[in-house]
Amino acid sequence: MGSKIEYVDSSQMYATNYVRNAKAVGVLWGIFTVCYAIIVAVAFITPEWIGDTTTSENPARFGLWSSCYFGNGVSTAVEDCQGKLEDLSNIPSVAIRVAAIFGSVSVCIAIIIVVMLLFFFLFQSTTVYLICGWLHVLSAGCLIASIVVFPMGWDSPHIQKTCGPEAKSYSLGDCNFRWAYLLAIIASVDALILSALAFILATRHIKLQPEPLYASTLRKGELNGGYLGDSSASMAGSRKSLNLQPVMLMPQPMMDQDRFSEFSNRTGRSHKGAMYRPEYASSSIHNFQL
Repeated sequence: MGSKIEYVDSSQMYATNYVRNAKAVGVLWGIFTVCYAIIVAVAFITPEWIGDTTTSENPARFGLWSSCYFGNGVSTAVEDCQGKLEDLSNIPSVAIRVAAIFGSVSVCIAIIIVVMLLFFFLFQSTTVYLICGWLHVLSAGCLIASIVVFPMGWDSPHIQKTCGPEAKSYSLGDCNFRWAYLLAIIASVDALILSALAFILATRHIKLQPEPLYASTLRKGELNGGYLGDSSASMAGSRKSLNLQPVMLMPQPMMDQDRFSEFSNRTGRSHKGAMYRPEYASSSIHNFQL
């Protein structure tokens, strides 16, 4: 028996490939979303936004809400870290305090986005992508605000003690940027990219189309456009939908032994057969429906 040939529409193939690719991109989006939450949390917690250099008199490092001092330049001195996450009132600079508030909001939103990944099992993915996309925008905005506002507090006395009197707003003096500040900048860009990707996955999400009705009704060699006209091809293609019974052409049995060719001219002798009937005079081949 001949094997079946599946006739698949091009739109069906495009939809199938797109859904597969969208799922793969969605998995990567979820992984990078978790990575973003970890990055922004580390950048917020660690006091490595700015710090001393070799020319600084009092070695120290500063973060959004904590500052760590090493004493009076003695390398063996124990590091003294000041500041508490639950109490921001001990931060001497108002600008750094505002930056710490924006940073904490950004971290909380990033954690909420990670929790919302579980909603893919409960709600439509389009809705979850849209919500997560807007949350990413909000988290990125708060983180960018924290990055921009933080340098306004560099004129604080406790920073000038390490960075020198030349330190002022948007000027570090004898200090330098640390890795946490650069990590926060990378995290903000990452959040904007993730938000754009979430909007793309939400707006261009499509479902698999149903398989065509004729995918399992045609067999190899059943339909040949070179020998069938448009009407015959349409009947063969829609046999299942029209519920037509198969038709077989069978020759009419002839009881008369004195038989002549159907293609010969009609003569007077051809009408003298014993089994001759007028209704079979036109042709001896008829269609019988089985």
